[in-house]
Amino acid sequence: MADSFPEIFKGLRAETQKAVVGYDEMLTHVLVAIFAGGHVLLEGVPGLGKTYLVRVLSQVIGLDPGRVQCTPDLMPADILGTHIVGEDENGRRVLRFEEGPVFRNLLLVDEINRATPKTQAALLEVMQERNVTTGGERHPLPEPFFVLATQNPMEMEGTYPLPEAQLDRFLFKVKVPFPDIESLVEISRRTTGFEEPKLKAVLTGKNLIKWQKQLSLIPVPDPVAHYASRLILATHPEQPDVLPEVKRYVAYGASPRGLQALIKGARVWAALHAATSVSTEDVRALVHVALRHRIILNFEGEAQQVKVDDLIDKVLAKVMTPAGEAE
Repeated sequence: MADSFPEIFKGLRAETQKAVVGYDEMLTHVLVAIFAGGHVLLEGVPGLGKTYLVRVLSQVIGLDPGRVQCTPDLMPADILGTHIVGEDENGRRVLRFEEGPVFRNLLLVDEINRATPKTQAALLEVMQERNVTTGGERHPLPEPFFVLATQNPMEMEGTYPLPEAQLDRFLFKVKVPFPDIESLVEISRRTTGFEEPKLKAVLTGKNLIKWQKQLSLIPVPDPVAHYASRLILATHPEQPDVLPEVKRYVAYGASPRGLQALIKGARVWAALHAATSVSTEDVRALVHVALRHRIILNFEGEAQQVKVDDLIDKVLAKVMTPAGEAE
């Protein structure tokens, strides 16, 4: 079964790119996260097609989409659902739970940093526990369930930065780059007409769950797990022999969830390249998307405008691979 995974993955990506121009690397990372069963934070300026990407993915993967447009006045009940008064078959008044937009397979949370901390906290339970608790009742979400959240990196009024605990719930943080000139020209050709491209579903939700279970069985050799763990420790300023830049600019390093994200993503990456086990190269390929939102800069790092991706590059260069070579 795993032998056919590269074809399935490439088919999904090709079908999606009928509607989404370019963004091959970003799209690959998003699909890897979905097969790994994790949520994704998409960061980019407005107008790059992040919202449209989620709509296209729901069609191609065969998932039921939902959308939440975050605003400062958005309340938790607006996204989770609420109890309303209704009548039963005997005409008696009863309370029933009206499901909110989170009860979908693929939830787009647009401009998540515009929601207030109260609403962001409500999303945190949904992302981690995959159920909604209200009125003393637990309501499980449909399976599979993914959150794809968008975030504007520009500092603007009315935004609330995500707390570290919620950032940690995202498997990957993927940056959406501005298109190059060839992509811009192609966008003008494809998206300025009246008809949108017709897309077909390559997968179903049930098949996706089967693939997730199958991919989770790909073995991770002990040396590779030790290497991934050393990468995590190398981001912590209190550890011995860390880079001077990490000790100077980092307040908190990546959490154990960062290690889980590396291993889960590396399994999918290995299967994508028809490998039978995870290698250090599979881990290294996903370090930036798995850790960039989990390394928290201190005041000096923020003041110096240190780029976390540059720190990760230096960590990759320093930490020795199992072969004993610093790559």
